Amino acid sequence: MRDLVDLLYKVSIIEVINSTNITVNEIQFDSRKVQSDDVFVAVNGATIDGHQFINKAIDLGAKVVVCEELPKEIIKQITYVKVENSTIALGVLASNFYDNPTKDLKLVGVTGTNGKTTTTTLLYELFTKLGYPCALVSTIKIVIEGEEIPSTHTTPDILTLNKMFREAVDRGCEYAFMEVSSHGIHQNRIAGLHFEVAGFTNITHDHLDYHKTFANYIAVKKKFFDDLPKTSTAISNADDKNGSVMLQNTIASKKMYALKTDADFKAKILEHRFDGMQLQFNSKEFWTSLIGEFNAYNLLLVFGIASILGQDELEVLTALSTLGNVDGRFQTFQTDSGIIVIVDYAHTPDALENVLKTIEGIRTKNEKLITVVGCGGDRDRTKRPEMADIASEKSNLAIFTSDNPRTEDPEEILKEMEAGVKPQFYNRTLKITDRKEAIKTALKMAEPKDIILIAGKGHETYQDIKGVKNHFSDVETATELSKILNK
Repeated sequence: MRDLVDLLYKVSIIEVINSTNITVNEIQFDSRKVQSDDVFVAVNGATIDGHQFINKAIDLGAKVVVCEELPKEIIKQITYVKVENSTIALGVLASNFYDNPTKDLKLVGVTGTNGKTTTTTLLYELFTKLGYPCALVSTIKIVIEGEEIPSTHTTPDILTLNKMFREAVDRGCEYAFMEVSSHGIHQNRIAGLHFEVAGFTNITHDHLDYHKTFANYIAVKKKFFDDLPKTSTAISNADDKNGSVMLQNTIASKKMYALKTDADFKAKILEHRFDGMQLQFNSKEFWTSLIGEFNAYNLLLVFGIASILGQDELEVLTALSTLGNVDGRFQTFQTDSGIIVIVDYAHTPDALENVLKTIEGIRTKNEKLITVVGCGGDRDRTKRPEMADIASEKSNLAIFTSDNPRTEDPEEILKEMEAGVKPQFYNRTLKITDRKEAIKTALKMAEPKDIILIAGKGHETYQDIKGVKNHFSDVETATELSKILNK
């Protein structure tokens, strides 16, 4: 049991009805989970308004209601706390309930369109290798000192986050590395957390189904840095045209990293092959098995963050040179017949173009490049023709196929993709709706030394069709089919 008055510390309160000098059990924002003596926070979400469930929460035993609008009927045994913003209040309440765990951790948040998962995962692996107990919150997985916890959202809800961070602190973790999504920022799912360092990768068109305009999307990402305290450090990509915009209004300390312009952390790609890169960071050289300019940026951001956190540069580079690819991020293998297969999560036009540019920069041009790509259903439709245009122009053959169609008709998604193909590239495209068949066709058409890029799903081990997640892994499928076909 906790004292309500302690939980309300730093909550922006407009009005209180009845006493706050009471003890409460848990904090809930889902009325279905409410039990006796709980605090129910009525959150006005994207699709559901929690204010509609205040009476249900009280019937289930809620003792306190935190809300933006007071109900018409006030029950005298219930304490009502009216606040300016219930999602922000939830974050502060959650942090207070779990004794502000991020004040006891060095929490690093990474945001941007592409590279969040790779950067946070590399940070976790780096600091683990350097001997520190750590936690990781990413799209792929959540890990607390080596123990994996299933992940359902890029940014989990704020109650879950505080609970996990408290467990991490209790288990001796010194650092935590977290992906920070635009949805999580917009929905205040990081409210109340204290970030030691905040990193920005890049920003390109994505999630416009949610944010509606690119300007809104930029503004949401920027809010992450605007809200930082002066005790934090913000580090941004100087080569991204919006990199400096992100830091315009922050009161945090500012650092920049770049490959192409002057910055606090500067890199060069000295050699680039399919088995890795020779890089130079701040005049120090090292080899990495990661591939692509985008990975050079990811590694440089990791290096910059580690330096900000006081780590020795030489020790960091030595450890980075031993780290491998993150699952589904330019994950490369060679079939028995010598075909190079690359599986990548690239699901935005910019990410796909970056991957194809990387391949173009390494290949000899004596081999074919076959790209297998689709677009997700119930998501930003403006990406579909753009991705098809990029794939058809930069590949010898582009096979358009199903991704995660969700509730949409995959044939209609493919039609929208095909609309983006320029007439001169029509003969470079095929449409095969079944993803397994598309991969099989690519393998059949490939010869030794040819390159197959399977883009869009990366690490995912399912295909979402009509609300059902069917097991499907691009890596597994390509590996199994190559053996069956003797490829």
